[in-house]
Amino acid sequence: MKYRKLGASDLNVSEISLGSWLTYGVGVEADKARACVDRAFECGINFIDTANVYGRGAAESFLGEALAGRKRSSYVLATKVFGDMGGGNKGLSAKQIEKQLEDSLKRLRTDYVDLYQCHRYDTDTPLAETMEALTRAVKSGKVRWLGFSEWAPQQIEDSIAMKGVEHFVSSQPQYSLLYRRPEKKVIPLSAANGISQIVWSPLAQGVLTGKYDPDAPPPKDSRAGSDAMGGFIKSFTEKPVLEAVQRLKPLAKEAGCTLTQFALAWVLREPNVASAIIGASKPEQVDENAGASGLKIDPALFAKAEEIVAAVTPAR
Repeated sequence: MKYRKLGASDLNVSEISLGSWLTYGVGVEADKARACVDRAFECGINFIDTANVYGRGAAESFLGEALAGRKRSSYVLATKVFGDMGGGNKGLSAKQIEKQLEDSLKRLRTDYVDLYQCHRYDTDTPLAETMEALTRAVKSGKVRWLGFSEWAPQQIEDSIAMKGVEHFVSSQPQYSLLYRRPEKKVIPLSAANGISQIVWSPLAQGVLTGKYDPDAPPPKDSRAGSDAMGGFIKSFTEKPVLEAVQRLKPLAKEAGCTLTQFALAWVLREPNVASAIIGASKPEQVDENAGASGLKIDPALFAKAEEIVAAVTPAR
């Protein structure tokens, strides 16, 4: 496993990180989830990403149990705030940041999180209020560094321009060979201001593993076949997209790796990406994904892959 510095922080994070959206505490049995966490550490993954809203606390509670026996300094723990936790508890007001941070720390069974991220931008709360509350969280020692997820370029610029507050070191956008929008503005803006990308859905919700047959319905036990978990995947499961993904398989073979590893390595070719977040329901998936770290792949193969998917992916 290779490691990269996270923005302007002092954190060194594994190129592959373990996420918990739609999986731990919710969609994956506890024993299988625990096995995935254990395998992640065996593979050298030191970066764990979650959020308060995943299962409305269930993912954090699971991780609190799964990580309880490990030395706290042996891993980098990231969580998020913003989502609706019920009872009117949502957003990035000072009151919510203080409350949700305390609740997350209790569920995670820790005194601090290494990275506290704004899960989305809160248009109902002044940015100054949010940044000042986050700054207090850092100064309290309960948070080491700050990040955001899916903020627009102007929102990022506004936060950078603020004086007298702690600044962000990470951005968590959706980014994959099938979704390249962050390249236009978010990545250049971040790179110029000490902010790294921690990307979610680097495998386009599993589509870039090549497991979906363009001529057959998705397996019922897959994410695309699930009503509960398939909402984000629909744009990637149209037949032209799936056909294009199948045409990527020979490129991965030529590179000497699986299509999954090829797609992850494509994301990691971008220097501003510090880590690619993977989801896993089986330890073997962790093994395969971790194998993408440090791969040296001919840029010409990546260029061919980009040509293949260009006609079927969203405009940047």
